[in-house]
Amino acid sequence: MSNDHIQVPAIVPVVRFLANGSQTAFVYPFPIFSAADIKVYLNGALQSSGYSVSGAGNSAGGQVAFITAPDSGVVVMLERRFALERMTDFLEGGDFSARAINNELDFLMMALQQVNRDQASMLRYAAAEMPAGLDLPTRAVRAGKALGFDGSGNPVAVSLEGSMAAPDYTASGMGAETRSSSDKFSDVVSVRDFGAVGDGLNDDTLALQQALAAHQAVFVPAGTYLVTAPITLGARQSLQGVGASSVIKAQTNGFITIEMADGQSLLSQLRIEGGLIGVALRGRIGECVQNTVSDVQIVGATTGIMLDGYDDSNKPCYWNHVNRVLIEQPALHGVHLTLSDDGDTPNANRFHMVRVYSKSALTTGHGFYIEYGQLNNSFFDCESNVNGASAQSCVCVGANSDKTLVVNMLCESGNGVPNIKLLSGSQETALINLTAMSNGPAIDDASGGQYDAMNAGWPDKNRLRKTVVTDLKATLMRFDTEYIDSAGTSNLDLSHSVHLVNAAAGAITAALPVAAGAAGAQITIKKVDNTANIVTVSEQGGGAGPDGSVLHLGGRNDYVTVISNGVNWYIQSSNRMAGNTRYADTTGIYDIDMAVDTYLLSSYGGVLTARLPPANAAQAIGRTVTIKKTDSSANAITVTEQGGSGPDQSSQSLATQYKAITITSNGSQWYVVSKY
Repeated sequence: MSNDHIQVPAIVPVVRFLANGSQTAFVYPFPIFSAADIKVYLNGALQSSGYSVSGAGNSAGGQVAFITAPDSGVVVMLERRFALERMTDFLEGGDFSARAINNELDFLMMALQQVNRDQASMLRYAAAEMPAGLDLPTRAVRAGKALGFDGSGNPVAVSLEGSMAAPDYTASGMGAETRSSSDKFSDVVSVRDFGAVGDGLNDDTLALQQALAAHQAVFVPAGTYLVTAPITLGARQSLQGVGASSVIKAQTNGFITIEMADGQSLLSQLRIEGGLIGVALRGRIGECVQNTVSDVQIVGATTGIMLDGYDDSNKPCYWNHVNRVLIEQPALHGVHLTLSDDGDTPNANRFHMVRVYSKSALTTGHGFYIEYGQLNNSFFDCESNVNGASAQSCVCVGANSDKTLVVNMLCESGNGVPNIKLLSGSQETALINLTAMSNGPAIDDASGGQYDAMNAGWPDKNRLRKTVVTDLKATLMRFDTEYIDSAGTSNLDLSHSVHLVNAAAGAITAALPVAAGAAGAQITIKKVDNTANIVTVSEQGGGAGPDGSVLHLGGRNDYVTVISNGVNWYIQSSNRMAGNTRYADTTGIYDIDMAVDTYLLSSYGGVLTARLPPANAAQAIGRTVTIKKTDSSANAITVTEQGGSGPDQSSQSLATQYKAITITSNGSQWYVVSKY
C-alpha cells in the first residue's frame, strides 16, 4: 500500500469489458486495499487463477493482467468485493493516528459502495410511490405458479393454466405429485446446458465454471471435457459424472484441475486427467471440511490428491473423506497431506480403498506422503504400488505428522524402496496389518521408535510402546532355547533367551552380547551336566559381565538369569546361594575356583593343598567359602592363597577329620570367619 492516504471516489466498484481475444490487461478505476479484494469473472464465472493484480493501494485503481487473453466475446467483469468484517481495535490509551482512522473510514466507505452496488440491481418501488405489500405468498401457495400482482399492486401467485407453461410431469408410483417439466428438468443441470462440448478438443473451462457458478449440483455426461484453468467447487456443491466415461482433462500440468475450496462438497464418478494436482482440498474460500471424493480415477497428474492446510487456520482442512479412488501414474506423489502456508495441518481426514499405482511412470516422491497432519489421518484398505527405479517410498510419514493410522495397507515396489518410511520427528504412528511386498525394509524407522505395529514389520510383526496389561491370561508361553555342548567359548546373541549348557566335553565360557546393544534383553544360562567342568558367564568385547564380574556355574542345574539396561548386565536371579557343594578326593594342589560355596575335600590318598584364588580376584571379592576335611587319614589339608599369604595372613591347616574353615574376601585379603 502507498504511504499516501487512499482517496475513495464516488464510484460503483465494478467494471465490465468485452474481450477481443488478444487483450490481456484490463483496468479497474476504483481503489482496493489488497489484490485479494479484486474478484475476476469470465461470463459470470469466478476465476481463482490465471491472472495477476496490480495497483493495490492506489486511489485511481490498477489493472488485472491475464496470462492468456480471454476468448473474443467473453464478458470480463472486475469487482471489488471483500468480507464485511472488522478484525482490529483501537487500544484504550494507545496511539490514535490519523492514518489508522482514515483506513477504517476508507474500509467503511468501500463497504457502503459494495452494499449500494448489490442493491442497485434490485427491483424496487418508485421513490414517489407508497410501497404495497412486500411479503411473497407462502411456499405452498406459490409452488408451480407465476408471480403476479393484484389490483392493489400486491404480490400474488398466478396460475399457469392456459399460459405457455411447459407440459406437466408426474412420476409413476403412489404419492407422486405433478410438476412442470421445467421444474423437473431443473433437478439435474448438465455442463452441456452451459455449452460444454466434451470432445476433448474444445475448451470447456468456462462452461464448467458457469454451471457451478449458477447451480449447486452439476452433472457431467460421458465425454472428455478439456479445461485450461481450475474448476472450483464451493460450499455444498457437487460435480458428478457417470464414471470413467466422464473425463475432465487438464490441457497442461501447470494448474490444479479440480479445487474443493470450501466445505460439504462432493466429487464423484469422474475420471480426471493431468494437472499439477488432480484434486486439491484446501480452505481457500471457507472451511475445507466434510468434503467427499468418491469413485474417482486420477491419471497422469503431478500429484494425484493434495490436502493442504493452506494459509488460514480459521479455514482448516479437517474431516474430509476420500473413498474408492484410483490414482495412476503420478509424477511426484499419489496422495500428499501438506501445509503450504500459515494455516493448520490437515487433521482427521479419512482415506478408504485408495490405490496409488505408478504403472511404469517414474514417480519420484511417495505413494502416500503424510508430510503434515495430526489427530488420526487414517488410511484403511489402501494400496501403494510405486516404481522401484524412482520412488522414495510406498508410504512416508513426515516429521510434522502425529497420530497417523495405517490399517490393511498393501505396499509393492522394488530396488530397496521402503514399504513404510517413518521420518525423524513423526509421532505415534500406528501400523496394523501391513502387507510389505517391496524389496526394501518393511518399516524404515528414523523416528526413534515412535510407532506401534501389529502384524506389521519384519522380523518383528508386533511392536507396542508403553503397554500396560492389568490382567493377562496366556495359554502358552514360548522361549527360544539354544543347547550348547562344545568346549571353549560360545558367543551368545539375542536370537535365544534360554541357553542350556552341557560342559561334559570340557569347560565352557558363555559370553553374553555387549550390554549396550541388548537394552532390555533377558537371558538365562543353565549348566545341565554333573561334571566338575566349569561354565563361566562373561561378556563379549571385554565387558564387565553380570553384576560387574564373571560368574561361574559349577554344579549341575546351576543357572543365572541376567538382564541388560543398555549399559551393564545385571543378575536377576540365580541358584548360586549358600548350600551349593562340591566333593573332591585328591592329592597335591586343589584350586578353589569359587564355583560353589562349600568344598568337601578328602586327603585320604595324600597330603592336599586347597589353594584359594587371590583375594582381589573378580570371583573372590565379597564371596564367602567353606572348606571341610572329610576323611579320617592323618594327611592334613592346608588352605593357602595363590600369590598371597593366606587367610588371616597365614596358611591354615585342617589336620583331622571333620575340621572346617569358613573364609571371606574383602577384595584385599582373605579373612577367617570361623574355624572348628
